[in-house]
Parts: sequence; structure tokens; C-alpha cells
Amino acid sequence: MASGGKVGVAVVGAGYWGPNLARAFGWEPNCNLVAICDVSAERLSLAARRHPEARVTRDFRDLLADAAIELLLIATPTSTHFDLARQALEAGKDVLLSKPITRTATEARELIRLAEAKGRILAVDHTFLYTGAVQKIKQIVESGELGELLYFDSVRVNLGLFQPDVNVIYDLAPHDLSILSFLLDRKPRAVQAMGTSHAGNGIENIAYVNLDYDSPFIAHFHFNWLSPVKLRRTLIGGTSKMIVYDDMETSEKVKIYDKGIVVRQGDANALYRIYVDYRTGDMVAPKLVNQEALATEAQHVLSCVIERKAPISDGRMGLEVVQILEATQESLLRRGERVPLAFDGR
Repeated sequence: MASGGKVGVAVVGAGYWGPNLARAFGWEPNCNLVAICDVSAERLSLAARRHPEARVTRDFRDLLADAAIELLLIATPTSTHFDLARQALEAGKDVLLSKPITRTATEARELIRLAEAKGRILAVDHTFLYTGAVQKIKQIVESGELGELLYFDSVRVNLGLFQPDVNVIYDLAPHDLSILSFLLDRKPRAVQAMGTSHAGNGIENIAYVNLDYDSPFIAHFHFNWLSPVKLRRTLIGGTSKMIVYDDMETSEKVKIYDKGIVVRQGDANALYRIYVDYRTGDMVAPKLVNQEALATEAQHVLSCVIERKAPISDGRMGLEVVQILEATQESLLRRGERVPLAFDGR
């Protein structure tokens, strides 16, 4: 167990996301990047040039047998997450998994159970939770400045990358679902999803998802791999103020609008008449922490390993996201039918 010294870290998967994890964690002063593992000799050769301090290996078992490695960063296809994480936890390693945590809720529950039984840290790489923007929005929501929350409306679209094994929801939704889970202290009660495939492979590349709650609050998501432009925009509406979060903005990613409506019922002589007054005030763009999200995440996860505490994006948050993903798949199969949701306790 790390006890104030450097945490021995290994990266599993040197394809798309693994190199980013190796860089972010490798730069941290309390991290010792011990090894990088991948099945591709070409990718390992590149990793060796980038990180000469770390050894490279094609054998995952080498990492499990190395007592110097305490934390495994697993950035492999989702279908491999359960088996790799299970072996790591059984070997007494802490684990950070790229999103989503697993393909199924059953697999996620087993990893959570195993981590708790072994006293290990289980984290999920929901990177957006560590951005200055989302951290600031969390503060604003908790302060009550927005008033009663009314809706969460998110658009996450771009041209590609088409995934061969998962649809656009599994690829993009974990970002927004984890953000919503992080911001709210309530859980949705049902989901509806509609989507279609244009690639002839039966994998949806466009989808619309609605989450229903035990209140007037509603959440809506638009995911698309077939958009001519890249959009990462979220609207959060409250009774007092509203937020526009645009991740594509280079500055002023978060804007708070003092806008809203005041609804008044008609008098007795106009029983069915409703009067709506529009309120328009100032816009404020709060100052955000200017640090790369992955660097913030690396610092947080490493501190959790050293101090033996649960991370923000722990296994149970990962499970919650997968439970919603599974329900969206069921709704897709039922052509948009409403599917009830039930969550494990947090």
C-alpha cells in the first residue's frame, strides 16, 4: 500500500486513450510509471520512446506479478474491462477503468463487490467531472443560485468516429450521464431512447435519450456521429437562473444567465388563462480553474490510492451510468418505449 511515497502505476492499452493516461499520470510527482502493456509491438515501441522510464510488455500477467505496481490504468475496449479488472483486483491492485466501467451492470456489480472485499480502489475515468467547468457548475448548483432545477439538455455530436462494437450512446453518453449524476442528488425513474443506423451494421449512429424523474425536472440528450460540426453544449435551467456550458469555447465555457419566466394564474373570470412574464437580467461568465482535466483526475486518483479513500468517479457511479445505458438499449429495441429504472444504493 502506498503510504506517502510514489504510487507505482502501469497503463494497460497504448492505443487511443492509454497514451493520454500515461502522460498525465507520468507527470505527477507522486507517480512512478512502472510499465505499459499492449498487444501491439508497434504501439509498445512508440510508448517506449515516449516513456523511457517505463518498461513495456505484451503480457498482462507481468503487471499482476510485479509488487512495485499498485495502480493499473486500464484503457482497453469495454468488452475486455471486466476480465482485466477482475484479475487486477484479485491480485491486490487498485484499478482505474476507462469509461464505461463494463458492458453490463452485472459485471460492474461484481467488480464493486470484489474491490470492497479486497479493500481496493475502483475508479472510472469519467474525465469531464474533473474539468474546471463541471466543477464550477457543481458549486453553482449546490449553492442554490439556479433555484429549483427544471431541465438538463445536452448535445454531443461530431462527424465520427464510428465504433465497431458499440453504438453512439455507449460511446458518448457516459460523459453526460456521469456529469448529470455528479451534479444531481436525485436519480431518474425511467428512460426512453430512439435511434437509427445509417452504416448498415445495425449499430445506431444517431440517438435521442430522455430521462424522467419524480419531479418536473427532465433530462434530454442528443448523440450523433453524423454531424457536420462538433458540438459539446449543455443547457441547465432553473427557476432563478440558467447555465450554458459550451465545452468547445476556448474561454467562457460556463455562462450564467439571469433569465427566466414568472407564471401567474388568471383570475376567477379567466379560469383557464395563464400569464407568463419574461425576466431578463445579466450574464456572468465565472472564472474557471485553468488546469487540464486529466491532470486534475490523476492528482485526485493518486491521492485516493495514498489515502485509501473513494474517488469522485468510483465504481458505483460507473454502475449507475451502465444501468442507464442498459435501459436505453432496451428502449431502443422497443422502439422508444419507456423503460423503468432501478438503482443499487450509493
